[in-house]
Amino acid sequence: MSAHLALALASTIRHDGNGGVADDLGDVAGLTRWLDEQAELLREYVGGRDVLVGVADEQTRLDVVAVRRATRTLFAVAVRPGPPSRADSSSLLSPPEAVDRLNQAAALLPVRPVLRWPEQGVPTLSWQGDAAEARLRLTAGLARAAVEFLASPARDLLRACPAPRCVRYFVKDHARQEWCKPSCGNRARVARHYQRHTIAR
Repeated sequence: MSAHLALALASTIRHDGNGGVADDLGDVAGLTRWLDEQAELLREYVGGRDVLVGVADEQTRLDVVAVRRATRTLFAVAVRPGPPSRADSSSLLSPPEAVDRLNQAAALLPVRPVLRWPEQGVPTLSWQGDAAEARLRLTAGLARAAVEFLASPARDLLRACPAPRCVRYFVKDHARQEWCKPSCGNRARVARHYQRHTIAR
């Protein structure tokens, strides 16, 4: 689950469809939309969607963007020796600074593990924090998801999508997967076809 939330946060930087880069968290309205879209993933790390009602303001947006920048920096480190996402070349922190930023954000909300084991079900582990300001819960939850993902074996499967203009990271789910999504594969094949025909002419 941490991989999905960490990737969702990193993916708020994306190709805009016109050759540029779009930032889904560029304003408070964008943050509000993203929080609504990610409600299920956030539930585990923040303590439920109701905690986040009304949390989107400019300070929260800046805090989330800071966690995203640290996360994308460490994603760029994790995909080495491959290249990082094209969107990150000029905005990366130093790796120690990114680690420090994530650790500080995760520490904003002390949490403890809680085991739940329904009589006819499977045991689950969740993390429960004390009551805290919603902004702190969100920032700490996002940082914790990134830290958990980066410390997991799934980190070794992290890749920067090599498709033309794509700036996303993805987890390689199977051996033949090369792109973050099928449309990126199609775009890469079209670009190769165009390049071959251009050279042939």
